This record gives sequence, C-alpha cells and structure tokens, in this order.
Amino acid sequence: MKIVVCVKQVPDTKGGVQFNPDGTLNRAAMLAIMNPDDKAGLEAALQLKDEYGAEVTVVTMGLPKAADVLREALAMGADKGILVTDRVLGGADTWATSSTIAAAVRNLEYDLIITGRQAIDGDTAQVGPQISEHLDIPVISYAQDIKIEGDCVIVQRQYEDRYHVVKAKMPCLITALSELNEPRYMTPGGVFDACDAEITTWGRADLKDLDDANIGLAGSPTKIAKASDKVKKGAGETVTLDPDEAVTYIMNKLDEKHII
Repeated sequence: MKIVVCVKQVPDTKGGVQFNPDGTLNRAAMLAIMNPDDKAGLEAALQLKDEYGAEVTVVTMGLPKAADVLREALAMGADKGILVTDRVLGGADTWATSSTIAAAVRNLEYDLIITGRQAIDGDTAQVGPQISEHLDIPVISYAQDIKIEGDCVIVQRQYEDRYHVVKAKMPCLITALSELNEPRYMTPGGVFDACDAEITTWGRADLKDLDDANIGLAGSPTKIAKASDKVKKGAGETVTLDPDEAVTYIMNKLDEKHII
C-alpha cells in the first residue's frame, strides 16, 4: 500500500501573526509548526504502515523552510518527503493550493491520500476535498477512525452528536480530525536519520498537469479585502469604589452600552 500524506507548515499562533502589504501572511517572519490535523493524519498513515507495511510519502507546499515539517515527519517514521516550492506558487488560496498539490500527487503512485481536516491559519476545510475533486477520487471527511478491508477503507466520519460508518474503494482521500489519535514523538534515531535524509524538491516545472491560471496569488479567486494583526486593547478605566457603589457603577456602564 502506498499512502500520501499532505501536511502544511502553519504559523505558531502563540507567537502572533504578521501580514504582508497584500494581506497575505508573512510566513517567513513567524515561528512555524506542523498543522495539528495534518499531524493526526500523518499518525494515522504511520499506524497503517505499522500494521500493513505501507509506504508513507509526505508532501508539503510552501517556502523552503517548510522542509522542516518534512524532516519532522521523517523523524516520526515517514519514508519520503517532497517539498513543492516556487516563487510563482506564493500567495495561493485554497483553489490554487489544491490545484498545485493535486498536480504534485499526480507524479506519485498512491492508494490512499490523507490530509488534515483544516489548517489553523485558514480554517476553511476546503483543500482536502478540492484535491479529491482535481484527482477525481472519492473523499471521506472528518475521519475519527480508519480501517482497511481489502482494497477499501472503512471510516468513522464524525457527524454532530454521532458518527457515520463510510466505506470507499481505494484510491480515495480522507481528511483527518486532530482527535483521530495521539501523534507519536520523534525518535532520537529518527531525528538523526531525518537530518541526513534527502528531501525531494519540486518547482513549477515539475508539475506538468497544471494550468498557470490556477496557481499563486494571481490564480487565486479569493481576494483579501483587509487584514490586520490582533488589535491591542486600550488601558481601560480603573476606579476605586466600595462594593455597593461598584455594583451601581457597573450596572450603569452596562446600561449605557445597551448590554442590559
């Protein structure tokens, strides 16, 4: 079995975010981590590898420093890492991103593709299903459990207060929830091996079945009207009152702002 896992390097939001003048994220200036849902998808692939002897290839699209999440994946147990990077691919929205990643996946052999449900820097949950549409394969989203039966996958799909059991013939694509599992840690030996491992790098020229009209910022139909950093709160107002006066003061303020 051959499994392709799509991961994304996302900003560590605990350190704050920064924007470029065109409204896109300034990813080069921020600390980055592997997207949590994608990490759960990677763990699911590694568990299938442990059970069935699958080959796991991890693909990411981003700046050259996105190779860091590929090395993390290799240190966890993945077999191959592929970085798709090129200046002309920058600023992509979900449509341009999914078009590009699908073109990269067409260069590979696969039985199963696993992506995270959504990325914490966008929360759209669109890229995984869009990839499946580009590749014309079935998609099962919101997976909370995955099993293999012959040439099919059986997935528990989370649905509000219950789950659906869905069966699909491979090849297909699954989007994973972070609740799917507890990702394993990198091993010391895996870290050393990952540091020495070769990361395959593909640029625009390596993606044959891809229309230039569907890549990068120019090929993104989503347009950002406005973006800003987190707004800082003012100093506020400090008063010193006894309890009864404090109650009256607070109630008056709530009334002034039409909260009550």
